[in-house]
Amino acid sequence: MNPHLTLNPVSDVHQLLQFPFMVNALEAGTIVALMAAVAGWFMVLRRQSFAGHTLAVMSFPGASGAALVGIPLAAGTFTSCAAAALAISAASGGGNARDRTRESAVVGTVQAAGFALGFLFLSLYHGVLESLETVLFGSFLGITHDEVLTLLAVAAATVLFFAVAGRPLLFASVDPAAAEARGVSVHLLEPAFLLVLGLSVAATAEITGVLLVFALLAAPAAAAQQLTARPLLGLGLTALIALAVTWFGLGLSYFTDYPLGFLVTSAGFAAYVFAVLWRRSG
Repeated sequence: MNPHLTLNPVSDVHQLLQFPFMVNALEAGTIVALMAAVAGWFMVLRRQSFAGHTLAVMSFPGASGAALVGIPLAAGTFTSCAAAALAISAASGGGNARDRTRESAVVGTVQAAGFALGFLFLSLYHGVLESLETVLFGSFLGITHDEVLTLLAVAAATVLFFAVAGRPLLFASVDPAAAEARGVSVHLLEPAFLLVLGLSVAATAEITGVLLVFALLAAPAAAAQQLTARPLLGLGLTALIALAVTWFGLGLSYFTDYPLGFLVTSAGFAAYVFAVLWRRSG
């Protein structure tokens, strides 16, 4: 039966849930959206979106390098994202303006080196890298139940980190000098945050692809922070926007021929534009 949109929401939802692969996709999308919302809110608050983007694209050299040496692509992806996170954190220092400028230069250098290595590994590998294409462009529709469970475990660990370190990380993000004076380990939180962000991106990129990862990391958080400066409310709005964007993209891609990455990215951009216009109108 060919899927088709109707004016009956119950019928449309029934069509979405009648196939196991779509149920897995919706479960994975929900997990990814919530994980990206929490990590992305802090990423945008700390003005490290460029770093987040670089960590996402590091999936490319990690996966291609893993294929070249004959190990699982996931191992290469996690290793490269973690290594990039640690390299970037070395330039962050205390988080003042001078350190951020240095960090930006390091981020750009790491990204350029990552792309160069990825193309090198890809040129040296002479097989068919269908799995690498999935890492680059994403495929919710091919996810298995076991992959959903793995993603759930990574998301739980990520949320646990923010539940434990969220308050001091927020303090250090807003005023690093005052936080350090109050005894907050700013220099430890910086690499810890980037490492958790990198590992979260690596886990998500295996299913969503690089484009969708960054769309979920940046756009919902940026939109929410246009609407409110209150941390808990902002996190809640970010999660709601990320879920809406993901579900919208999954549903519409199922009923149409439009690619998932395009739909999710466009919906995230639309949410940000709406938030900016709403704030200016007030």
